[in-house]
Amino acid sequence: MKPLEILGESTAPDGTDMKLTRRDREYVILANGKTLMSSRMHGSEDEMARLACEKARRLEAPSILIGGLGMGFTLRATLDLVGPGALIVVSELIATVVEWNRGPLGELAGNPLDDARVRVDLNDVALTLDVEPGRFDAVMLDVDNGPTAFTTPENRRLYDAGGLCTTYAALKPGGVLAVWSAFPDRKFEQRLRYVGFSVEAVPVRARLKKGGPRHVIFLGRKP
Repeated sequence: MKPLEILGESTAPDGTDMKLTRRDREYVILANGKTLMSSRMHGSEDEMARLACEKARRLEAPSILIGGLGMGFTLRATLDLVGPGALIVVSELIATVVEWNRGPLGELAGNPLDDARVRVDLNDVALTLDVEPGRFDAVMLDVDNGPTAFTTPENRRLYDAGGLCTTYAALKPGGVLAVWSAFPDRKFEQRLRYVGFSVEAVPVRARLKKGGPRHVIFLGRKP
């Protein structure tokens, strides 16, 4: 087995210890020592973009928000779906993650940050959502392992009733919220319905092939 390399380290504003590691050709981002994402499994991130952009991809100039840059796979899938008039805002709290995507991670997803349709907002996605009501056609949240904020407790406010009301207001009529999760969560589905979304929980495979773990994409559609 090849040795584990630590390519980069950073500390999130809430104190979370972030590391970028590589073993052979696999890249892994760790949060407090726990695997947050791996370059080997991004099929569910690709599928989240497809589900969230089902309507937006047919628009001439959709406005889309991606909360959490990760390794750039969701952003790449979104860019491949929408047209030249799209604006995609990527809200990423940790500047080092953006640097990693401009450096060692860039080629994994085809350097999506170089696309002219992309704007990076170095900010908490909760603040980005609260700027302007009715701004986005689609919002994708992939900032944790699910809506219980497994790795970063500060993210809980995104998934409680107040945070979901803010997201609901940030969407245009007919807009879609997509939330990536490693597991089902009935209570989260109930909260989505409570604030006015029509809700669907879509099971997807991490690799979009037979075998491997299953993840869930929660979809909330604004009437």
